[in-house]
Amino acid sequence: MVSVPPARHLVRAKDLADRRFFEPLTVEDLARAAGLSRAHFSTEFRRAFGETPHAYLLTRRLERAAAMLRTTDRSVADICVSVGLQSIGSFTTSFSRVYGMSPTAYRASFPPAADFALIPACVLRIYGRPQNRTFREDAAPPR
Repeated sequence: MVSVPPARHLVRAKDLADRRFFEPLTVEDLARAAGLSRAHFSTEFRRAFGETPHAYLLTRRLERAAAMLRTTDRSVADICVSVGLQSIGSFTTSFSRVYGMSPTAYRASFPPAADFALIPACVLRIYGRPQNRTFREDAAPPR
């Protein structure tokens, strides 16, 4: 039987955190994905990646929240819940600690999300077509 390096199991847990950050994941869930006990997993994760599993998961959530604050008009409370956090107060505190300003101030420092609203290509084609016909489709046939 071939032994798999422990770092590979840690990467599996890290990928789980990246992929499902919006779910109520716990360190126990990540440790289970790595096939390690919670205490051993936390120690090995910190040794391999330089931060605790909880800090890594929180960082992923805050990064996604920052992206949503820049690109959507969703409320701060809605963004908080959609990235997997439960408390708006702790979200605001954590966000302020990482980004140096509150989520509302962070959003205000970027152009409004409506400036970046994408218009589907089919709508652009319909409204971008010339209004005057140039191919004489409606003209009477020549005599």
